[in-house]
Amino acid sequence: MGTMLNIESDEAYRMASRLSALTGESLTRTVTEAIRERLDRQTLQSGTAGFKERLKALAGSDHRWRYDDVGAPH
Repeated sequence: MGTMLNIESDEAYRMASRLSALTGESLTRTVTEAIRERLDRQTLQSGTAGFKERLKALAGSDHRWRYDDVGAPH
């Protein structure tokens, strides 16, 4: 058996209990899955943050050098 987790927030306990009742899962399974899903989202967001920054840099690139004064390509 793993280390125990003590939830000291009445609101957190109520929400976890409600979700547990809705899913039919044990409270432990419910909390574990909720944490896993949040970690997955955070990991995905962290991984895409760098991609988003690179994409913004590309989108903001100045390509005016490719066109003449009337907008026709060189």
